[in-house]
Amino acid sequence: MNFSKILGHEHLKNHLMKSTDNGRISHAQLFVGKEGSGTLPMAIAYAQYILCSTSIDKDACATKCSKLMHPDLHFAFPVATNDVVKSHPVSNLFLEDWRNFIQLNPYGNLFEWLQSIGIENKQGQIGVDEAEEIVKSLRLKSYEGGYKIMIIWMAEKMNTSAANKLLKLLEEPPEKTVFLLVAEDEEQIITTIKSRCQVLHFPLIAEADIVNYLVEKEGTDKPIAEQIAQQSDGNINKALHLLHNDNADEQFEKWFIAWVRAAFQAKGNASVIQLLIDWSDTISKTGRETQKRFLNYCLQFFRQALLLNYDAASLVFLQPKTPSFKLENFAPFIHSKNILEINKELNDAIYHIERNGNAKIILLDLSIKLTRLLHEKEGS
Repeated sequence: MNFSKILGHEHLKNHLMKSTDNGRISHAQLFVGKEGSGTLPMAIAYAQYILCSTSIDKDACATKCSKLMHPDLHFAFPVATNDVVKSHPVSNLFLEDWRNFIQLNPYGNLFEWLQSIGIENKQGQIGVDEAEEIVKSLRLKSYEGGYKIMIIWMAEKMNTSAANKLLKLLEEPPEKTVFLLVAEDEEQIITTIKSRCQVLHFPLIAEADIVNYLVEKEGTDKPIAEQIAQQSDGNINKALHLLHNDNADEQFEKWFIAWVRAAFQAKGNASVIQLLIDWSDTISKTGRETQKRFLNYCLQFFRQALLLNYDAASLVFLQPKTPSFKLENFAPFIHSKNILEINKELNDAIYHIERNGNAKIILLDLSIKLTRLLHEKEGS
């Protein structure tokens, strides 16, 4: 994967190429960007540029990198046990799946990766077994005599034991060893790891770049491409899902609408509480990654309603598909008096689900709090 294949971010490409050409390659770098912003493809393209810039046979090097089979290009990513890997899961046991996943969708997210290896009902992590594998592989000499590169995707999923085991290696790596950590949320990365990295922040992909991609690569009519680009919120992965009619957001929309309607009706009406209990039970039966993804969808829905309520319609890209639900009718209930607390409660729920709390109790507690928050008056 070379830089020409990466969507947008021309200034970042130029920065990475120039720094490599000038011999200024930081041994530990952290690429931070939201889902669909291209952090992983950029890391792979950057790794290829470094490895092939000193290679005698640049074509052979590029071919090996494009297939993710270069002997000096290593990967670590969140994994868990599945039907094939019963214990001590590490990335090397999933390499073939990883290569297939990246070939199909280099902008894919964590949920899709876990789905692809059959563990969407578990939370993938980068554990201490993985850290030991990383230490072993990087202590060996470079196969081709140049750089060795370790890409750690979703580095925020590295647990504390793994992070502590890698600290010394990050601080004093072997010669010509480069760590490229890729993350969506740098706040979840422990400070001792982050402080050892040069951080590069990725903006969202520009709407114009997404439009051009959909038109040129996917053969989409321009008006449809423009509509999808606006709805995608700078996330090319989401844009592709919208284009190909992915039904995940449709299911999330149904859950969300059923939830807010029941929560609104439940205040002062004890009989409706059963609807919230049933709703919590339904969501709790899905995998934890699905639960977290849904709650993040809810966060976005509330924010979009807030924007519409405060006359920022030009920033609103969400278009509910449920005929009986109008965003403009819902928007007045989301305002300055309740949005911060709604955000806090949703983020708290995500936090506790990540830490293996009882999902049914967490979601029911969240629902009961929402019954109060939806009835908050802006002028109160």
